[in-house]
Amino acid sequence: ARPPGGRYAQRDPALHRPRARRAAVAMRLFVASGIFHPEPGGPATYLFRLLPDFQARGHEVRLLTFGDAPTDGYPYPVRRIPRRFLPLRVADYARAARPLAQWSDLIFVNSLGLPLIGLPRRPRVLKVVGDLAWERAINRGWIPPTEDIDTFQSRGYDRRVMLLKRQRSREVQRADAVIVPSEYLRQMVIGWGAPAERVTVIYNALAPDAAASARSPDEARAELGLPPGPLLLTVARLTAWKGVDALLRALARVPDARLLIAGDGPEEARLCALATQLGLTERVQFLGRVDRSALAVYFRAVDYTVLYSGYEGLPHVLLESLQSGTPVIASDKGGNPEVVRDDENGLLVPYPDEDALVSAIETAFSGDTRARLAAGTGAKLDRFRWPELVEQTAALLERVSAQ
Repeated sequence: ARPPGGRYAQRDPALHRPRARRAAVAMRLFVASGIFHPEPGGPATYLFRLLPDFQARGHEVRLLTFGDAPTDGYPYPVRRIPRRFLPLRVADYARAARPLAQWSDLIFVNSLGLPLIGLPRRPRVLKVVGDLAWERAINRGWIPPTEDIDTFQSRGYDRRVMLLKRQRSREVQRADAVIVPSEYLRQMVIGWGAPAERVTVIYNALAPDAAASARSPDEARAELGLPPGPLLLTVARLTAWKGVDALLRALARVPDARLLIAGDGPEEARLCALATQLGLTERVQFLGRVDRSALAVYFRAVDYTVLYSGYEGLPHVLLESLQSGTPVIASDKGGNPEVVRDDENGLLVPYPDEDALVSAIETAFSGDTRARLAAGTGAKLDRFRWPELVEQTAALLERVSAQ
């Protein structure tokens, strides 16, 4: 099926796909999500790129999400529930979900914690990219913003936090199948009580239209107006667990190296103040949010991409950097070790350990380390190809729907 015209269809190639293998039996798919295109964020982009591929296999798609953006121009019906007063929008979402569930053969839930209440029984596949209980407890100030996600899994807390933990556990236990983007998250979800045989790893993938910049590193630097010398890039939502504060403190101990920070978030003002306090105003540049096409140029311009976070499911940032030929420096947390092969395509650093981070940055700029690691960036990226993600995801949904 060819997507109809419309302003989104006209400007984004993700709505145009080569013909894909058609499923033996067409499926009516109700997709429930918290966010969706054109909102930023991995879950929104993931669905926007994936759903046309499902249609190409002969499946019918209808999507429900929160938001206020227009709904025209998509090749499938999209309904958005405005984000008004919380109890009202929850009730609105639940009401809108019922007829969609009744129509569907399968419900594909793209986020934990959605108000899918009182629905008719349908097979349900849930995608989990993180621990919603941990994130909400941090955002509501119920636990410290630096609380380690792995410690959170087994530690007891007050009743509010424990209720969040029980809710997400019940949700994964009730799903007919759970998709996670890393083996790290698979083990976490099994720890919540999900049957191991229902939890499947399907790796995140590079977007179908993603391509490394053809510019040489020198050309990319010249285009961006960046001076020569050791240059690092971090791309992250500026939250406490992304470890940007540790990276700034480490940078203060490494002469000459400069850092570009792409992203915004609630920690931005504090991190700007910390950079000033550490005397880094001449060596650190806050870029704000950078679009994907510009990021491709930054990846080519820098020597390393650094992601020193306390939690990652399976980070697209590292995949995009490696595809660009730029090696990475990453914490040994979450799904990072499933992407980074230490001393082959990057450096893995213990977390939290600022001394180790300083040592890794110094090693990264010593001798032929950068050239050697850059030579390994393209190896074993086939695991993260978009066609593999589509085929594995569609096959799982089709199998669950047919049960």
